[in-house]
Amino acid sequence: MPGTLAMTVRGVARHDPRTKDLVRRLRAGYIAVIDHPDLDELAARSLVRSGVRAVLNLSPCVTGRYPNLGPQVLLDAGVVVLDDLRASDGQPLDGATLDGRRVEIRDETVLSAGRPVAYGRLLTRRQLESSLHAARSNLERELERFIENTMRHALREKELVLGGLAIPRCRTRMHGKHVLVVVRGRGYREDLAAIRPYVDDLRPVLMGVDGGADALLEAGYRPDLIVGDMDSVSDAALRSGAELIVHAYSNGRAPGLDRIRALGLDAAIFAAPGTSEDIALLLAYEHGASLIVAVGTHSNIIDFLEKGRPGMASTFLVRSRVGPILVDARGVSQLYPRRLRPVYVAHLLLAAMVPIAVLTSLSASARAYLRLLLLELRLRMGV
Repeated sequence: MPGTLAMTVRGVARHDPRTKDLVRRLRAGYIAVIDHPDLDELAARSLVRSGVRAVLNLSPCVTGRYPNLGPQVLLDAGVVVLDDLRASDGQPLDGATLDGRRVEIRDETVLSAGRPVAYGRLLTRRQLESSLHAARSNLERELERFIENTMRHALREKELVLGGLAIPRCRTRMHGKHVLVVVRGRGYREDLAAIRPYVDDLRPVLMGVDGGADALLEAGYRPDLIVGDMDSVSDAALRSGAELIVHAYSNGRAPGLDRIRALGLDAAIFAAPGTSEDIALLLAYEHGASLIVAVGTHSNIIDFLEKGRPGMASTFLVRSRVGPILVDARGVSQLYPRRLRPVYVAHLLLAAMVPIAVLTSLSASARAYLRLLLLELRLRMGV
């Protein structure tokens, strides 16, 4: 294969069929072996946070279906990416054969014990932009299929709006309260940080959707409820004392319940179509929440395509029902930057000086106190 990489990358390879399970086994300097076509942004960010040196993807990082965001995240973080990996004989590669082995990436070749074991395509910015350009041109066709699927499934899932679902009882009181629903979706960290003053001041009921419960714990909060199919939430979160609601299929089958019972915990069942974040919003609404604040939820076509969903019927229906009391926190961190700009500080000081100036004009003791205050400020600031 032609050499295009001007450096050699070495490290221990780790593989798992599911990227979200793999990141739990990764350490800084490892090389991740994934099988993830159309790598999504959330998965890419989790790989970056784990500190991987390189990513070997058995599938194309961009298939051309839609302009997915994950590959750009990896390149921006300086992670070396080889995708469309094949065994040295040109046959499909079993990623498990690399698990735990020390490998070396040289040009577009993967070596183990000095011998080539796989070849891939080095993902460069130029190649990525070319692939994304082609994907953008295909987005209109993908959107058409997406809309058709949404409308077709909406007819099957109309009970989300019309009622008829058995809403589980909850120990956690939500009636008349604000409920914060946290999903581990795009921008959840930034938005959760941006609304921290709201959470600290108003103390809403905290509901984590699967991994959203871990997001709350990472932010220093304990979830009151955890809702979901329980496949991407940690044992620590499940044992945090939160009330557990397992999302089941419409027929009542709840695969996630086995994990809950294996941990010696109890849970209620919510059998409903749609996504876990949909039923979390519906649960808060049906239990009388006065306001629902959503963090990290999926609400546009790219979000849903990255989740591998062909449509958004349940989300459309649920948001139609709960809309009057739903506030989406996405983008709050961009709309209201947390950094305090100098001009704001200047205005605040100027406003504070007005009453001080009035007092100073009326009292000699106030003037003396002000001089001492200014002297202390100068000493602290070193001026």
